Formats: sequence, structure tokens, C-alpha cells
Amino acid sequence: MLLTIDHVSKSYPGGRPVLSEVSLNLDQGETLALTGESGSGKSTLLHLAAALDGFDGGEITLDGTAISNLDDTGRAALRRITLSLVFQQFNLIPSLTVQQNLSIHARLADREDPEWTATLAERLGLAELLQRYPEQLSGGQQQRVAIGRAMATRPKLLLADEPTGNLDETASAVVLDLMLSLVAETGAALLLVTHSQDIAARLDRRAHLSGGRIT
Repeated sequence: MLLTIDHVSKSYPGGRPVLSEVSLNLDQGETLALTGESGSGKSTLLHLAAALDGFDGGEITLDGTAISNLDDTGRAALRRITLSLVFQQFNLIPSLTVQQNLSIHARLADREDPEWTATLAERLGLAELLQRYPEQLSGGQQQRVAIGRAMATRPKLLLADEPTGNLDETASAVVLDLMLSLVAETGAALLLVTHSQDIAARLDRRAHLSGGRIT
């Protein structure tokens, strides 16, 4: 298994539980939709899988490494090399061009491959927009840049938190198609948080969170 979440629990400050004994697995190349109502713990679980926050009990293992055994430097290295993230908010750097935004994570990870970046730009319909800045792009175009930036490192795991939540229906369909195509092409696994049953149906499997538990 690429990702194993084993009986993980997490509480907010003050003791209110947000996740209780959550377990799920994700194999290399597999796609899984994580669904649930607002406040059910979906984004929290994604952040834990990304080593962005600590948990109170259980264990998360990614590519053979137990996250609880890593210090801050090790967690940062995991995010640079093994996994990538795409959020609902595009989180592009406004002072950088599309070209620079596409390549920045790969450069920081010492995994920059200009040929692969150029391929991503072409596949994502960005080849004619490389010298533009984020403010000159539509929402759908910005999210395509965010996906390209995430895939530029060729991650083993892509974590996506409501990646089409800020897009209209047409742009959402385009972005989802491109993301699934790139994940399939590179053999990456995908864990995608969504409230949309239509989007969830496009993935290999789904898990539903309710009250902090998988149901």
C-alpha cells in the first residue's frame, strides 16, 4: 500500500473530536474520493495525510514511512518529493509567471525537468499563457496551473481538497478530466476531497466521513 491510515484520531484544542479511529488504504495508481458533509473531517484527514498537522492516535504510513516518526524536516521532504497538493484556493504566487509557477516546486525539490514541464503546459492548455501572471488568468486556468505545479515533481500521491469548488460547471469538468488523465499517465495515486457525488463517481473508490468516522 502506498498510503495507510490506521485508526487515526484527532481532536481540536479543548478536546472536541474531529476524527475517531479512521482507517483507509490507497494503493499506487488508485484514485479515491473522500466525501462527507461540511465539518465531517474530510479536509482535516487530508492535511494529516500530507503531514501538515499532527494526530492524537493511530498511524499514517506513506510509501513505507510512518509520519509520526518524522521531524519537521522529514515531513517537509515528504511533501517535496513523495506527495503534492492541490487546494480549492489556487495558491499561485502572484509575482511569478505561469512558467515560473509551474516549475517552482520541482525546482525546490531539485526535480526540475524542463521537458516534462513543457509537456504539462501543453497538456493543460497553458502553452500560450506561460508569460502571463495569475491575475491575467481565469479561475479554471489558474487551477490548471496549480495542477501542473503539483504534477511537475511526478509525485507518488496527489492530495486534492475540493479542487473544482471555485469553478463553474464547465471549467470544473475540464479540470477534473485533466487531473485524472495526468494521474493515470504518471501512475500516481489520488485522494480527492469532494462534496460532489458526480465527481466521486469518476474515481475508483469512495469513502464517506460522517461524524469523524468512515461510514
